Amino acid sequence: MFETLRNALKVKDIRERLGFTMFILVICRLGCQLPVPGIDSATVQQYLDSLLGDSFNLLNSFTGGSFENFSLFALNVTPYITASIIIQLLTIAIPALEEMYRDGEDGRKKMNNITRFVTLGLSLLESAGIAIGFKNQGVVTDMSPLIMVEMIVCLTAGSVLVMWFGEQITEKGIGNGISIILLINIVSRMPSDFYHLYEQFVKGKQIGGIVIAVAVILFVVIGTIILTIILNDAERRIPVQYSRKLQGRNQYGGQGSVLPIKVNTANVIPVIFASSLLQFPVVIKQLLGANPKGAAGFIFNCLSQSQWCNPDHWEYSIGLVVYLLLIVLFAYFYTSITFNPIEIANNMKKQGGFIPGIRPGKPTVDYLSTILNYVIFIGAIGLCIVAVIPIFFNGYFGANVSFGGTSIIIVCGVVLETIKQIESQMLVRHYSGFLTD
Repeated sequence: MFETLRNALKVKDIRERLGFTMFILVICRLGCQLPVPGIDSATVQQYLDSLLGDSFNLLNSFTGGSFENFSLFALNVTPYITASIIIQLLTIAIPALEEMYRDGEDGRKKMNNITRFVTLGLSLLESAGIAIGFKNQGVVTDMSPLIMVEMIVCLTAGSVLVMWFGEQITEKGIGNGISIILLINIVSRMPSDFYHLYEQFVKGKQIGGIVIAVAVILFVVIGTIILTIILNDAERRIPVQYSRKLQGRNQYGGQGSVLPIKVNTANVIPVIFASSLLQFPVVIKQLLGANPKGAAGFIFNCLSQSQWCNPDHWEYSIGLVVYLLLIVLFAYFYTSITFNPIEIANNMKKQGGFIPGIRPGKPTVDYLSTILNYVIFIGAIGLCIVAVIPIFFNGYFGANVSFGGTSIIIVCGVVLETIKQIESQMLVRHYSGFLTD
C-alpha cells in the first residue's frame, strides 16, 4: 500500500487529485466541529448521551461524532446513505427505475439526480423531526419558531453540502467521494474509542490482566480486518472459452478467459441495510421519549444492538439472530439487482463465448444462478462472522465503542477500492505516456 502511494505521488495528476481530496476532507472535518448557531451544543450532547446511550453508536460513527456534537454537519452522509438504500430497494419494485438503472451512463446520471432530491427531502424531514423533538422535550430553552427554522435550514444545508463535497471528490479527487467521507468519519472516532478501551480494560489493572486485555483487543481488531480483506478479495472464477472466427485467412478468438464472481458481491450494503432497519425504531422511540413496557419493551430491547450478547439478558440476543438473517436476505436481494445471470449469459452467447461443459442459453443461466447462490451464501456467512465478532465482545465484556463490524468492513473496503483506483490510474498514465513518446 505504501509503495503504491509513494509511486502515485510521483505523478502530477494523481498528486493533485490526492491534494484536492485531502482539502475537501479537511473542510468536512472542520464542518463537523462548527456548532449550529443559537444552539448550546454541550446541552444537546449531554441530552443525547443520556437519552440514546449506546443506541446511536453506529450513527455517531458514520457522522464522525458530528451528530453527538450537534454541529452543522450533524446529519452528515446519513441522509444520502438512506436515500441510496430507498432508491435501490425501489429499483426492484418499480420497473421504470430498473430500466433506468440498466440504461448505461445516462440512466445512472438520472438515478443520481433522483437520489439527490430524495436526500434533500430526507434531510428536511430529519432536521424538522429533530427540531420538533428538541422543542417537545425542552432540550433547548427559548425554542422560538425562528430558532427552529434556523436549525432546520442549517442541518439540511450541511447534509446537502456534504453530499456535494462527496460528488466533487468523485469527480476531481480519488475514489468514491461519499465512501471516502464515511471512511474519514469512522477513522476519526477510533482514537477516542481505543482510549475508552484503554481506560476500561488496561488502566490500573495488574500486568496479567493488561496482557490478556491487549491480546484480546488486538485479536478482535486485527482478526476482523484480516477476515474482511480476505472476504473482499475472494472470488470464484468461472472459465469461459471463446469460439474461433475465420475472417479471410486470419482466425480470431479461440482464447480462454474467466468470469470472476466476487464472494462478497454486495460488499457492506447488507450490513448497513440490516443495521439501519433494526436501529431506526429504537432511535425514534428514544428521541420521542417513549418508554414501552411488556412485550413492546422486550421487542425494543431485542432491536437494540447494545443489548445483544449481554450475559445478564441472553434472551435479548434474539435480535442478533434476526440481524444475521437480514444480512443473508439483503445479500441475496442486493446481488439480484447488480448481477443478472440472464444478461451475462446472453452477452456471452453474442460474443461467441461458452462455459466448457455447459451449453449456451438456459443451461448457462441455470449454471450461473447455481454458482451465484452458492457464492452469495458463503459471502453472507462471512459478513455475519465479521459483524458478530465485535458485537459479541462489546456485549459480553461491555466495551463501549462506536466502531464495530460494519465500520471495519467499510474502512477495509473503501481503502482497498481506493488503492485499486490509484493503481488503475497509474497504469493508464503509464500506457498513455508509452503511446505518446
